[in-house]
Amino acid sequence: MLSTLVFLAILAVVAFYVIGIYNRLVKLRNRYQNAFAQIELQLKRRYDLIPNLVETAKAYMTHERETLEAVIAARNGAVAGLQAAAAQPGNAHGMAQLAGAESLLQNALGRLNVTLEAYPELKASQNMQQVSEELSSTENKLAFARQAFNDAVMDYNTYKQSFPPVVLAPTFGHAQDAGLLEFADSEVIQAAPKVSF
Repeated sequence: MLSTLVFLAILAVVAFYVIGIYNRLVKLRNRYQNAFAQIELQLKRRYDLIPNLVETAKAYMTHERETLEAVIAARNGAVAGLQAAAAQPGNAHGMAQLAGAESLLQNALGRLNVTLEAYPELKASQNMQQVSEELSSTENKLAFARQAFNDAVMDYNTYKQSFPPVVLAPTFGHAQDAGLLEFADSEVIQAAPKVSF
């Protein structure tokens, strides 16, 4: 009788411990998914600002159609990359696809900025200054959101890979590590693009 009670007590403690592991895995996964939602919010804002930037520049840059079209094409590619990543936040393939699309967009915006240097009246335009300020602000918010996402992913992966969660995580549907949002060019994540008009 006493041994049965001891056994049931040990079984209850183990059950509560396993439930605690499951709940923590869910909490950490939800945290990085929420952090990705913040990235998604800032990227959507950024993608919405880019057409405004191009439209403002079009009036002045009649001979630079190719540059403007490249920015729009890169923006559309980045939107597609974001949609793929948003379908499964933390998926390593989706994060790599988004990082590649963002890199292409960053390069296109860089070429646009170089081209804009030849148009001093455009740089002085009130609309261009306003769009530039909004874009720079969004870039800063995006950098913070990326850092928060990568921190949340690291916490999730570290806990999931520690013992005993590493034994139980696959059983609970946490077999894959979450992917970080990394960029090929480390300067992209460290510094917001210079958008000065």
